Amino acid sequence: MDFPREEFDAPPARGPRDLLDASSDAAAVLSAEGVVLGWTRGAEALLGRPAAEVVGRSAVRLLASRADPARIAGVAERCRSGMGWSGLVPVRHRDGHTLDVDLRVSAAFHIDERECFLLSGRERRPQWTMEQSVLDGFLTRSPIGMAVMGPELRYVWLNDTLERFGGVPREQRLGRRLSELLPGLQATTIECLMRKVLTTREPITDYEYLGWSWSDPHRQHAYSTSFFPLVDADDSVTGVCYMVSDVTERWNARQRLSMVNEAATRIGTTLDVLRTAQELADFAVPRFADFVVVDLLEPVLSTESHGGWLSDAGPAPDGPVMHRAALRTVRDGSPEAVADIGDPVDFLPPAHGMDLLITGAPVLIAELDPEDPLWLAEQPERTQRMREFGLHSLISVPMRARRTALGLTTFARSTNPVPFQPDDVLLAEELVARAAVCVDNARRYTREHAAAVTLQRSLLPQALTGGTALEVASSYLPADATDGVGGDWFDVIPLSGARVGLVVGDVVGHGLAAAAAMGRLRTAVQTLADMELPPDELLAHLDDLVLRLGEEASGGTGSQDSSATFVGATCLYAIYDPVTRRCSMARAGHPPPVVVAPDGRAWFAELPAGPPLGLGGMAFEATEIELAENSLLGLYTDGLIEGADQDVERGMARLRGALADPAADLATLCTATVEQLVPVPQPDDIALLLTRTHALGADHVAWWDVPVDPAAVADLRALASRQVVAWGLDELAMTTELIVSELVTNAIRYAEPPIRLKLLRDAWLTCEVADASSTAPRLRHARSMDEGGRGLFLVAQLAHRWGARYTGDGKIIWAEQEIPPDRPRGRGPAR
Repeated sequence: MDFPREEFDAPPARGPRDLLDASSDAAAVLSAEGVVLGWTRGAEALLGRPAAEVVGRSAVRLLASRADPARIAGVAERCRSGMGWSGLVPVRHRDGHTLDVDLRVSAAFHIDERECFLLSGRERRPQWTMEQSVLDGFLTRSPIGMAVMGPELRYVWLNDTLERFGGVPREQRLGRRLSELLPGLQATTIECLMRKVLTTREPITDYEYLGWSWSDPHRQHAYSTSFFPLVDADDSVTGVCYMVSDVTERWNARQRLSMVNEAATRIGTTLDVLRTAQELADFAVPRFADFVVVDLLEPVLSTESHGGWLSDAGPAPDGPVMHRAALRTVRDGSPEAVADIGDPVDFLPPAHGMDLLITGAPVLIAELDPEDPLWLAEQPERTQRMREFGLHSLISVPMRARRTALGLTTFARSTNPVPFQPDDVLLAEELVARAAVCVDNARRYTREHAAAVTLQRSLLPQALTGGTALEVASSYLPADATDGVGGDWFDVIPLSGARVGLVVGDVVGHGLAAAAAMGRLRTAVQTLADMELPPDELLAHLDDLVLRLGEEASGGTGSQDSSATFVGATCLYAIYDPVTRRCSMARAGHPPPVVVAPDGRAWFAELPAGPPLGLGGMAFEATEIELAENSLLGLYTDGLIEGADQDVERGMARLRGALADPAADLATLCTATVEQLVPVPQPDDIALLLTRTHALGADHVAWWDVPVDPAAVADLRALASRQVVAWGLDELAMTTELIVSELVTNAIRYAEPPIRLKLLRDAWLTCEVADASSTAPRLRHARSMDEGGRGLFLVAQLAHRWGARYTGDGKIIWAEQEIPPDRPRGRGPAR
């Protein structure tokens, strides 16, 4: 076979599809002697020769030219080495015409020990050629703008698309530079890039930039441009060709996506409705609009609302009212605005009603017409502002979240000459939708926070009074000043006999759960204190209560660690008696109270720490101390002394120093102490209860020993009556006689000596009868024929309140009468 030399080392180019797809190739198997051993139907179709005419005969007769034995031998050796061969070979068809075949010869292989070669080929089709007119039409009418710049970067050639992009006629461009024609583009930067291409011969692709053109002078476009050098036959650079396409839509889509992503971090940074609305307005101006207002429905701005004003069910019966929640413009002073922030507004784009807020779609008015009759009739003042400040395009988007209407956001353009487009509506919707969720979250948080703060305030004492026994001041500071909800509490509880109960406690944690737990404990302390329990017994009952609450929280499993499911707490309870000036106290894991003597000496009361509430099985111990008149007693929670350094001992020393001026105004001292010890927000709640002690002087107390003789009742009744008259309480003399008679008679009859009668004139007139018995008094309802059994019943009817308390020596039964307002009452320290 004769193979042309020019095809030996340069196999014909084949596309990827041709190299992979050989299903239609002609194929034949040749022996080493050139005899055809196999002939496929593809070969028969290619040359028009059936297998019977070819198989067993030499393949040389199929060639259209004379065979070259040397060349054939060279091909055979190449194939024997395992490399194979390909080239263009002319062959003759059966009808006599010549075919150019892309022929491939495989590496040698053996069949029955006979060396063979596989040949395959296909006819080479003539290449398609483009006429110059077609090429010219392609370059001229291509949707991509193209131009050729000379070495001095002056236009040599450009197509119709580029002429249309720039808006400058071709004849005005040729021979001139880009910077001379289109100053609105980044001409200097683009020419620098073209010089770089001329110098380095390296192409620059897909350079994006923004610019203005004469074809659309009111709209900024985005362009993508590629530059490459033009090299002639002698490898010299003769100029630069650049291709440019308008990618404004792609650019805008990317910018919109970028704005939406940025809005997610810029809008809704706080749980405040007004702040969130203002963040939406601030974000949109000036990058999207020149004037933005956010109008929210009145209940959205109210902390008392329990839902949106409008929902799918429709408007409320009285009709919706909106208020301006946010405003932002590109002009100082916002002269375009008809309403200021906080003002009621009624703006809805004509001719839309309130249904726009409920189910309406965004409103796009690409071109505002101040002469529109609807605008003139419904919004005359706004129409005047449109005319005055050139507001020419508008988008209004209802603000809705979770099927609740919240308000309306309006975007407008004035200084930006480009009107809003439908794609801008999608961006406005996305911005408003994100803001709406944040506004709704803030609305819900504000409502729930207001409920929590209301609960907290209702659980804490509204007004503290220590009667004549104590002067009281307090300060409460939650861990989160914006939250206002915590678990610390304090209380001042009036007790019988002019005594006062003082309590301070700390529930672990913050927020609504801690506040609710605190409320239950405070109520329990008040109930237990009203039972006249001493401090250690009160804490023991409170500990049992916390254990039961823990069991409830754990589902009543009764497991050993069930209390862990209920928040832990500490507590300190004290009782001050202004008659004896003694204070009895006990604590459950709480810091000890601070005592400041009238001379300024300060110390912390030494009393057993006791276990925190809820552990169970451990006892509490009470300690009694005597307080000089005008002493300061401070009860506090650990948040006050922990400080930023978490050093409790140092915090206690700071507290002792802050209270070193006991003569200062108590309220001022309380506030100053908290500010001094806690200058910055702390991670724990803080409570401080300060009291200044007073004594009930001897002129306010009278007592008598009671003989165990019923005849002594008359004398004691008379003594008590004279004392009441001496105190100027004549109108209470008769009821006092009856109360004294009944209480003393019962004590002589049923109790054990010694018995003592005491009268106290304080905020109330109190009668106390003490005895050595621990038998509880019992209120009975005597029958009509009974001679006795009416004593305590009469006392209960005559007194404002009555009760019994137990002491280490027995019990005291007491009864209080209200002193008329125009009569002298007990005072503090005797003067």
